[in-house]
Amino acid sequence: MAKKIFLLFIALLAIGCGSSKSTSSRSKHTAGRTVKKPASNKISSRKQIAEAYKKAKESDKSNSKTEVYSKTEILEATSRVKVTTEMVHDYIRTFKSTAQNNMQQHGIPASITLAQGILESGAGTSPLSTLANNHFGIKCHTGWTGPSVAWDDDAKGECFRKYSDAAQSYQDHSLFLTSRSRYASLFDLDRDDYKAWARGLRAAGYATDPKYPDKLIGIIERYQLHQYDAEVLGKKFKLPEPANPIADNGEYYEVVKGDTLYSISKRFNISVDELRRKNNITENSISIGQQLRIR
Repeated sequence: MAKKIFLLFIALLAIGCGSSKSTSSRSKHTAGRTVKKPASNKISSRKQIAEAYKKAKESDKSNSKTEVYSKTEILEATSRVKVTTEMVHDYIRTFKSTAQNNMQQHGIPASITLAQGILESGAGTSPLSTLANNHFGIKCHTGWTGPSVAWDDDAKGECFRKYSDAAQSYQDHSLFLTSRSRYASLFDLDRDDYKAWARGLRAAGYATDPKYPDKLIGIIERYQLHQYDAEVLGKKFKLPEPANPIADNGEYYEVVKGDTLYSISKRFNISVDELRRKNNITENSISIGQQLRIR
């Protein structure tokens, strides 16, 4: 009896092992298929994404610039930009001829054009000027069919014009003023009367800032921009006489309103670097009443 029980136990054990082996084999085979299939799909998906990305880049490169730039872009509103005196002088050197040419063609004082460009574009550093080449903050307005960008100004997401280059922005600025009746009275003013032009622009609604005229006039006088009006009109331009020196021997100069290191250097025939060295100045900012050694 014991022998029969032992044999029965062995038989049952063999059957159990065979069943387990079969089940294990099936599980292993099934698991193999389950793992293999997703792995294959994952690799395929990566390849597809890489190929799609590559094709997208190639397609983007093949598009013309006109097609790309004609799309409206969203520019985030930014805080007021800060520029150095050198940056402003660089801007003036870059665009003074353009402003003078436009003055000859359209009658807008070069000083006004330059001052507006400096103020509106932050001397060419604002997002609107760097990404849209819009140096004068001109909005789309009715009838504009060219490229544009959306930018938060007086209201959220306002439409501003976009240009292919800065020269086009300068040209459109002149056309903008000459083609609108509300600015017609400006062209009755003398072309070298920059103060009247600055006030006239504000009165005609070019800007909502009540201090806009004072800002333009301040920029023009600080950087002597009205000398470019005189050049176009064939008039002699005389720089303001320097203030009385502090010392009798003329070794010092007292800074007055509108002075810059650059303008002082020109008046006294001394380089800006030499002025800095003589006065231990590391930055470009100077203040009214400050005494500078010039000799």
